[in-house]
Amino acid sequence: MRAFLLLLLLAKPAAACDLALLFAVDVSGSVDPSEYRVQMEGLAEGLRDNQVAEALVGGRASLALVQWTGSSRQRLTLPWTQIRSFEDLEAFAARVAEDRRIWRNFSTAIGEALSASASAFPTPPGCTRRVIDVSGDGVSNEGIAPRSAHALIAQMGITVNALVIEDATAGDLTGYFFENVITGSGAFVVTADGYADYPDRMRQKLLKEVIEVTGMQEQALRVTPVSGDAP
Repeated sequence: MRAFLLLLLLAKPAAACDLALLFAVDVSGSVDPSEYRVQMEGLAEGLRDNQVAEALVGGRASLALVQWTGSSRQRLTLPWTQIRSFEDLEAFAARVAEDRRIWRNFSTAIGEALSASASAFPTPPGCTRRVIDVSGDGVSNEGIAPRSAHALIAQMGITVNALVIEDATAGDLTGYFFENVITGSGAFVVTADGYADYPDRMRQKLLKEVIEVTGMQEQALRVTPVSGDAP
């Protein structure tokens, strides 16, 4: 399978970078230490998935990670890393799994997280596609509204996708992220039914995000897509 997919990728004209993908990880007070570890280890394992790895290496992707919580608490903990080999990807995945949590017990400022994540992208763009991959288990309750960041994100040509960790007490969190957080052409939400479901849903979301790089058929995902550009 690996050799076959690499042949498909090599058959395409090589681009300097097909995808710049920034992971924005929720470390607010609603995320306990074990849930934080589930997020980071689940992301690391998703990056190691064979099909995801093929696409990221073949697409010459660049990856980065931001931890975020309340206002003024967003930090690029893993700077932009070019993925040119499977060894590069494994090294990045290992750093994700080991990334030390910076904050605890603060609020959820999704709008601030989106603005900070967008500002972390290099200018001028060095990659064909630019994506923020935000995870969260609650609505924004501090700082600017998430939709207030959409103008900057659109100006920079960035798409925002989301992985929502639903909780029975939180209401329709997926609907909230669909209406307020995701934006850009083809943007989508993937839902995890609690943290136990997170690793598998992260792997499936990564597969969907790299579809354009690999040309693979979309797998059956429980997602909420956006038709055209979100406002």
